[in-house]
Amino acid sequence: MRNYINILIVVVLAVSLTSPVDAQVVISKPNLGFSQACASESFNTYNVTFSFSPEGDLTASNQFIIELSDETGDFTSATVIYTSTAGSVTTSPATLTFSFPTTVAGEAYKLRVKSTSPAASSTPSDAFPAYYKAQDEPFTINNLVATGAYCPGGSYLLTIDNPGEPSNNSPLQYPSLTFNWYKGTDPSNSVFVASGESLVVTESGTYYVETNYGSCTSNSYSNRVTVNESGSGSSSEIASSLGNPYCSGDGPTTLTAISGQSYKWFKNGEEITGATSQMYQTNESATYSVQVDLGDCTDTASIDLNAEGFNSDIDVPETNYMNDGETLIATVTTDAISPTFQWYRNDTLITGASTNTYEATQLGNYKVVVSQTGGCITSIEHLFALVDAFPAVDKIPNLVSPNGDGDNDTWIIPQAYVSGTNTQVVIYNAQGKIVFQTNDYLNDWPQNQPNFSAINPVYYYVITPANNNIKKGSITIIK
Repeated sequence: MRNYINILIVVVLAVSLTSPVDAQVVISKPNLGFSQACASESFNTYNVTFSFSPEGDLTASNQFIIELSDETGDFTSATVIYTSTAGSVTTSPATLTFSFPTTVAGEAYKLRVKSTSPAASSTPSDAFPAYYKAQDEPFTINNLVATGAYCPGGSYLLTIDNPGEPSNNSPLQYPSLTFNWYKGTDPSNSVFVASGESLVVTESGTYYVETNYGSCTSNSYSNRVTVNESGSGSSSEIASSLGNPYCSGDGPTTLTAISGQSYKWFKNGEEITGATSQMYQTNESATYSVQVDLGDCTDTASIDLNAEGFNSDIDVPETNYMNDGETLIATVTTDAISPTFQWYRNDTLITGASTNTYEATQLGNYKVVVSQTGGCITSIEHLFALVDAFPAVDKIPNLVSPNGDGDNDTWIIPQAYVSGTNTQVVIYNAQGKIVFQTNDYLNDWPQNQPNFSAINPVYYYVITPANNNIKKGSITIIK
């Protein structure tokens, strides 16, 4: 019996010496090198650090694997996002560098690290937001028209442009993206309204949309659109694709109205034949307007389009009356880049006149050419005339045409009856009411283009000079 027990002990010891014990490795909770992962095409490199023990129990074939949970932190269908080369990681602690999949979009992802030989797994990391930002730049809605309108009781549809303007990187080109719409409550705050690729607006306000990148939302947002009920006192706008002013040398610009059922376009008040779509293309400066049929009501909008690429104004009227010894100082204001100025009198260049101001001392027809020498190379002309306030005329005229063309705009009478001659000038309308009276007439009636209800109305004058040689007659206003 004793011999049997001894033999059994020897056999057990032999088995113990020849059968290795299974090796075990413990992997620590991963330490993330980031608090949120806002990945993109230009940046998608992240680190995770972990410890493991004992180091010597790793086999030469061991690989470390990084697994990514779903957006809720569940590893049931985990995604392998990194696998090390066999035997490449042998010392603890270790840091691995990896990239996120382009499909990540959520606020509560987790990572865990696993080994293959021996097999082991860490506990999950802390939760973190992760998004792959396929599009992360501003984009346009409503064809970049800054306004919208709806009929009382109706609605207005805002949509993300796709593709929109040539430079517009529409997020609709990336099917995985989602969107959140907001309504402004003041210049710096807004409230969430709805999600989706479009928004039906039934309340006046200013709206915009962002690509939904959660905690990573930054640069992927739209322009703001102010929507009002038609007839509420706020009018819609017309957008110019090249801006306003724009450079005609760059080609035509596209004018865009708000969305509607039908359209009529006008240029300087005249309807443009065949212009019946939401957009109208032009390469000319003018005042353009559009009537938009919204279904149950009509909205109108206009734009003073400047095709010269810059703005320029002159501070004198087109016609200026000047007495002997008087001068006129004309000044140009402009936002042109590196502007130059050329002044002309009666189409002859005035030597030495090259600034934005000129003092005219002679009668004549004047012109200044303002040129932009940087950016859009183009010019704008301003015309004005200096005429004799008291020209020598033989007769009292009976016709006046106050249309602003510089010819017969005011009632010019002989010098014997004007300022300085102690002559009374009285003008009556057809009903006998005095509309003008002075003892110092400056050849300036009518001073403003009158608003007449009748066609070519007739007025009557009485001129009483110092010698009491009264002159009477009629004046017909030609429109």
